[in-house]
Amino acid sequence: MKVFVTREIPEIGIKMMREAGLEVTQWLEKRDLTQKELIAYCLNHDALLSSGANKIDKIFLHKCSHLKVIALLSVGYDNVDIEEAKKLAIPIGNTPGVLSGATADTAFLLMLATSRKAFYNHKKIIKGEWEFFDPIVNLGIELSNKTIGIFGLGKIGYVMAKRCVGAYDMRVIYHNRSHNKEAEQKLGAKKVSFEQLLEQSDVLSVHTALTDATKGIFNKDAFTKMKPGSIFINTARGAIHNEKDLIQALENKTIWGAGLDVTNPEPMLPDNPLLNMPNVCVLPHIGSATIEARTAMAKLAAANIIAGVRGEKLPNPVETR
Repeated sequence: MKVFVTREIPEIGIKMMREAGLEVTQWLEKRDLTQKELIAYCLNHDALLSSGANKIDKIFLHKCSHLKVIALLSVGYDNVDIEEAKKLAIPIGNTPGVLSGATADTAFLLMLATSRKAFYNHKKIIKGEWEFFDPIVNLGIELSNKTIGIFGLGKIGYVMAKRCVGAYDMRVIYHNRSHNKEAEQKLGAKKVSFEQLLEQSDVLSVHTALTDATKGIFNKDAFTKMKPGSIFINTARGAIHNEKDLIQALENKTIWGAGLDVTNPEPMLPDNPLLNMPNVCVLPHIGSATIEARTAMAKLAAANIIAGVRGEKLPNPVETR
């Protein structure tokens, strides 16, 4: 059995697959494959381990309907036509759970850095502008006893909320389709409507999947309902917020600041005005970028591949959640 891997991944994943008797081919060029290239490679392989935003849509799935399994090196699967994969009986696996701490840490980092205008002040040193001390310029805001609003209180959102309670004794509110009993019992979290989340959050952190329902949900109307002193954090998917509306909300002081690990598009263009705003911190989608998280993700993805080619149930199938 042959497996095609679209990126260089932690060696443990490759080792697991080879020890299971699989022949592994890795794409090692530092560029994204075109869909045409991806299809061409997959036609000669039995399984696909996909890292990156490869477009696994209806066209791809029908061209490569022979695949026994597709394993994603990610939690998100918005780049995959899951319903079409189900129709073609191609199991899809992802890597939940193991990157919750790393991604929550990134959200927490962005919250704190934004609250103190850290990136902007760092740039001033680089530009040689650390000169006269002015006690009323570039002031940040403190986070203690504020309200953290979580949009999508799943595994990552829960860890973020836990960090906020532990560090700053923040009050937790959240908006989900269902109740998170653990968060309510252990963190005192309160489930609220989307409108209440916007109106009450001092920091609003996004941890939901990108779906038709969440795409662009943080738009002009949503930002208008947020507190003027609030911070918007997104470490989920860039398309969940409308970037033009976010820029306008920041310029008009509709909200106080923003911390982003995801943008739309990615990569972000270097002339994007968000990069030069004093109250904005942007990172290049590094939420799961720790040795520990990526190693664990490679193991889960490899386990999904091994199970799939053997015709066994995947350890982490997307379609069961």
